[in-house]
Amino acid sequence: MSNIKTENDKLVIAISSRALFNLIESHKIYEGEGVEAYCDYQISREDDPLEPGVAFELVKKLLALNKKESNSPLVEVILLSRNSADTGLRVFNSINHHSLSITRAAFTSGASTHQYLSAFGAHLFLSSDENDVRLALEAGDAAATILPSNSVSNPSNQVRIAFDGDSVIFSDEAERVFQEQGLGAFEKSEQDSAKTPLLGGPFKKFLSLLHNIQTQFPLEKSPVRTALVTARGAPAHERAIRTLRDWGIHIDEVIFLGGMKKGPFLKAFGADIFFDDQQGHCESARKFVATGHVPSGIKNK
Repeated sequence: MSNIKTENDKLVIAISSRALFNLIESHKIYEGEGVEAYCDYQISREDDPLEPGVAFELVKKLLALNKKESNSPLVEVILLSRNSADTGLRVFNSINHHSLSITRAAFTSGASTHQYLSAFGAHLFLSSDENDVRLALEAGDAAATILPSNSVSNPSNQVRIAFDGDSVIFSDEAERVFQEQGLGAFEKSEQDSAKTPLLGGPFKKFLSLLHNIQTQFPLEKSPVRTALVTARGAPAHERAIRTLRDWGIHIDEVIFLGGMKKGPFLKAFGADIFFDDQQGHCESARKFVATGHVPSGIKNK
């Protein structure tokens, strides 16, 4: 494959301050005592570094990819925060403390941040605010709500990202058949349509850009590894495989679970983050790995 990369290939991730850092205590003050008390709390502690949040290790690993490439950066991370500039100073001070190469940000003083995704050219939005995530998805952007997690970070330097299939990488067209007509109809429909590629879901572009990064390195030395972890099983497996082949996107590992719980398999893969549209799967996953709920498709209407 060609290793020629252009600026347009750069992966741009937008992240909220509560997804990047542990702001649980200050958010409790915001909810319980109001904006003024929250502002006083943050300003009085603006020189106290915040502890890492759920998505911190993922961001750190993604930014480290830039050290592996001598040309233009592979990844940029942008902060989108509902903080004001005053309260956001603690966030930027924490970014500097943790040596994160994040230089661009938008502080909106409580307003939704999703409208800046397109302006910054972001390909993925990670936030703890489900409303902002839904607005981003409605606008056609890949987005996920970062859930509280008991996960232990993957100690390797390799970035490992896992995805659900339907309503995440793929559209929800097959999931609609399952929800409306049942498992039997779903399996028959998928067998009949095995050679007809599925339409792309909200994370197709993001997955494609990860694939582009992988092509910059020899296969055995790739700093990125991807997995499709899906509740599908035979005979519904073929259409998923053929769709990825039709798109020209390589996924390193594909795990067909046939309805088994996903958490233990994500732990075995060593995922730095997993994206799924269904709350039940997210609950299983977040016991083991950082998890982003993607509120898209028929299950989230």
